[in-house]
Amino acid sequence: MSLLSDLINLNLSDVTQKVIAEYIWIGGSGMDLRSKARTLDGPVSDPSKLPKWNYDGSSTGQAPGKDSEVIIYPQAIFRDPFRRGNNILVMCDTYTPAGDPIPTNKRHNAAKIFSNPRVAAEEPWYGIEQEYTLLQKDIKWPIGWPLGGYPGPQGPYYCGIGGDKAFGRDIVDAHYKACLYAGINISGINGEVMPGQWEFQVGPSIGISAGDELWVARYILERITEIAGVVLSFDPKPIQGDWNGAGAHTNYSTKSTRNDGGYEVIKKAIGKLGLKHKEHISAYGEGNERRLTGRHETADISTFLWGVANRGASIRVGRETERNGKGYFEDRRPASNMDPYVVTSMIAETTLL
Repeated sequence: MSLLSDLINLNLSDVTQKVIAEYIWIGGSGMDLRSKARTLDGPVSDPSKLPKWNYDGSSTGQAPGKDSEVIIYPQAIFRDPFRRGNNILVMCDTYTPAGDPIPTNKRHNAAKIFSNPRVAAEEPWYGIEQEYTLLQKDIKWPIGWPLGGYPGPQGPYYCGIGGDKAFGRDIVDAHYKACLYAGINISGINGEVMPGQWEFQVGPSIGISAGDELWVARYILERITEIAGVVLSFDPKPIQGDWNGAGAHTNYSTKSTRNDGGYEVIKKAIGKLGLKHKEHISAYGEGNERRLTGRHETADISTFLWGVANRGASIRVGRETERNGKGYFEDRRPASNMDPYVVTSMIAETTLL
């Protein structure tokens, strides 16, 4: 008799040309990922060759029941680490039947900014540090924490090893390898300052691909935690008190900052970001005021400041960038639940347009 695992692991390419495409999109909250699968007649590597599809937007908070159809447009293809073979994950964005982007479709405007000739000429690179917290399923308390209690204070957990310091490494490593399999440019992982909290980094990725890759990396992580029976949280301050919050620090460079004389370009770009601080903060994630307190390696939400190697600043410039006179800088303000389409395109728009 077949085991369930035998059926899950069936290699379809042995018997059929057909492949499964898992269409992924962002739901009505702006953070809830949704997906559903369809069968294709054969392998596809170009998203423009995939059919558009639709779903019931009244069930995702994106359309009224009397006119509920939302159309999804395939935008980026990744290998499927769950079904494997020729099966694919497809990152999509969302439109009305008339072809207008719906309000929660932040990719559409980001793509317009990144296709602007002045932005495209600068080849903006992004590296996003996605922090997250793993929670026990039934009580929504970090894994590894005593029920109803607290572990020892922060200090030994950051990049820590050992059964009393690192909780959930099997999930983290499974996610790391699954992202590499998918074709996501994931560049590393590490344990974070608060126990039960971890980080992965995506990049360097160019322009709109940074948002596509981070959203699909989030999707893969959500699927893995589903299998593992734990809950994934992108709350920017999951535990109140003397515990670090969770951010999505966004590293940024352009052709001009990477070339000789780039440090002066960086300083001008930071000046532009300072003038738009309130606008950026308002778009950098829900609940960020609970995280950006001026403590726990953050600048206060109402203050804009930058510094070299200063993790208590809004913008951090690395020592290597200062020494070389060129390179990148890090925007430390985005919350862990930010939309990467919004943050990456906003940084490009403010600094380049």
